[in-house]
This record gives sequence, C-alpha cells and structure tokens, in this order.
Amino acid sequence: MRYPAAEKLEIIRLVEQSHLPVRRVLEQIGIPRSTFYRWCDLHQTGGPEALDDRSPRPDRVWNRIPDDVRARIVTLALDEPELSPRELAVRFTDAERYFVSEASVYRLLKAHDLITSPAFIVMKAGRVQGQDDGAGPALADRLHLPEGDRLGLVLLVDGS
Repeated sequence: MRYPAAEKLEIIRLVEQSHLPVRRVLEQIGIPRSTFYRWCDLHQTGGPEALDDRSPRPDRVWNRIPDDVRARIVTLALDEPELSPRELAVRFTDAERYFVSEASVYRLLKAHDLITSPAFIVMKAGRVQGQDDGAGPALADRLHLPEGDRLGLVLLVDGS
C-alpha cells in the first residue's frame, strides 16, 4: 500500500515518540522495518519533501538511441533511399562505429514515415479450389512439393 508523504511523516513521529521498541510498534501498524528505515533516511537527508512518491520509471531508458544518432540515421536514410533498414543499419554501423540493429532502424524510419511497403504478389503453390491455371502445379513440381500441399509465396515485383 502506498502512503502519502503526510502519513509517512506521521508514522515516523509516532514511532519516535513511542515508549515501545520500534519493532513492536511497526508490527502493530503493519509497516515493514525496511520500509520504515528507508522513510527515515529519506526524511533525514531531504526533509519532508523527500517522502513524496516519485515515479518508479527511470528518467532515461538504458538502451535508447540518443537523439543525435537518431538524426544521423534519418539523414543517411534520406541520402540513400534505396537502402533497406538492414542495409542502413550495416552501413551506419560500419561508417559511424556505432551499432544499431535492423529493427531499431526500421522502427525509426517507420516513425518518420520513411518506410514504403513494397509491391507484392501472393501466390499459392498447389491446387486452389475452383481455379486451375496450371501455374500452381507447375511451381509445386519445381519446388518438389506434393500436388495437394499449399505453400504461400511472396514474390516482390520490380517497380521499374
């Protein structure tokens, strides 16, 4: 249970003014000793304001790519628009000696609307019910697949 700063201060004062041992008073009010002593340390070092709850989240994420590096990645992507996120990550790592993953580059480019979805065609190898143009079985034969099995293939279409 979280206590407001005023209640924490009241508990500290109650324990200090009690004639009973600290352990017994804390047992009676249901506060762990480690919590109480942490509150005491905070109060002694920072005063009553230090007892206010703080956000449990850290100020900085340990693995966040710094803003200046992010800007350099975006600049590289704008200078080299034909490169995929994987190629950009490799080129950036080689040139800048700063490792960034393909996934990080992809997320960064997607956030800046620099990812375009490629044109693609989905083909099914094997027989498709109600459709027999001959391409499916021929492709299945070339891939050494049994005639009844289906395999979803994605073929990229050249944009030129």
